Amino acid sequence: MKLARLAAVAGSIVLATALAACGSSEKTVDQNAGAATPAAGSLVGVTMPTKSSERWIHDGDNIKSALEKLGYSVDLQYAENDIPTQVNQIENQISKGAKLLVVASIDGTALTTQLQEAADNKIPVISYDRLIRNSPNVDYYATFDNFTVGVDQANSLLTGLGLKNADGTDGTATGQFNIELFAGSPDDNNATFFFNGAMSVLKPYIDKGTLVVKSGQTDFTTVAILRWDPATAQRRMEDLLTSTYSGAKVQGVLSPYDGLSIGILSALKSNGYGTAGQPYPIVTGQDAEVASVKSIIAGEQYSTVYKDTRQLADVTVKMADAVLKGAKPEVNNTTDYDNGNKVVPSFLLQPVVVDKNNYQKVLVDSGYYTADQLR
Repeated sequence: MKLARLAAVAGSIVLATALAACGSSEKTVDQNAGAATPAAGSLVGVTMPTKSSERWIHDGDNIKSALEKLGYSVDLQYAENDIPTQVNQIENQISKGAKLLVVASIDGTALTTQLQEAADNKIPVISYDRLIRNSPNVDYYATFDNFTVGVDQANSLLTGLGLKNADGTDGTATGQFNIELFAGSPDDNNATFFFNGAMSVLKPYIDKGTLVVKSGQTDFTTVAILRWDPATAQRRMEDLLTSTYSGAKVQGVLSPYDGLSIGILSALKSNGYGTAGQPYPIVTGQDAEVASVKSIIAGEQYSTVYKDTRQLADVTVKMADAVLKGAKPEVNNTTDYDNGNKVVPSFLLQPVVVDKNNYQKVLVDSGYYTADQLR
């Protein structure tokens, strides 16, 4: 009986050990499975400024599609350039239980309270294309090299005027050339980068008198166009032509965005430009919007700076996926983008200048547009 009891006890120990091992094995499998997809099905809130600019439509669609392919749920909202609407959209996304926010802000200084609410709920924030300012609660920033965008616009203006060749060498033109300057919305952090980048190139020519800003309006505050509004740019160009160019011609216009460029060209056309005897000045742009690419092909707008929003969406989605899985996303700039409260780790993409000579290769051959879209 003693031997039988010992055998029973031994058997019980073996069985308990086996069950414990079994339980431990199951627990390990469950933990590993959970760790592999900790964010599966998580809600991501994506807010874009407006649908009035086709580039933001592309941005929103690209991000939503890519995130959904990874298994995330996406709440995509457009605020139509109305700050209170964007504020409400972000608050609603937080209330819905979003695990991450991707925000392309209308006013980069207007979201401090909402970002604090996100932080209080442990919701990370990726600032998309436009840097959100004056908040410690911006985790990452995905954008293009915005200073380089401005440099590219200025160099394109010089090339169009003949002061530079396409390869960057000096051109045969000597000046003087009358130019006017436009900048983007003062509440968009990018606008300052664009303008400063452009002026880093243009100022030496202005100082030498090769370029003359006939209106005298050269500071950012004066030339900025609130909300990037084409109608406002058109009115400003009309005012400049009336006040400054009686008996003179404007030969170049620094425009930071295609929507502004179209408004500027409309004002010029109304004042007799666009004919064989009075051609359009060299007008720059940004975003390679369809209307402006068509204008470039037609010999009206001179150039645009192309930013492949497919690449930007891809970088942002990779950032979001990494953050949601508890990893650190890839960045390539940790020094330049100070939002007034912190330097935000950033990933910068490189822009490309597009003009009549290369639009086919850059935009059509790459699949960004079809040939039919540009007819």
